[in-house]
Amino acid sequence: MWYSTIKRFYDNGHPAYTHDNLKTFVVAKMITAEQYKQITNIDYVAA
Repeated sequence: MWYSTIKRFYDNGHPAYTHDNLKTFVVAKMITAEQYKQITNIDYVAA
């Protein structure tokens, strides 16, 4: 459910949805690390 919303905001360039900020959604278990990569094309690396 969260994946499509997060992806839409990221794809539309919303300033709060940077690849760094999307890591917060992985930590909160709203998206998986694999979904993070699908959205950003960057491997997820925990901070």
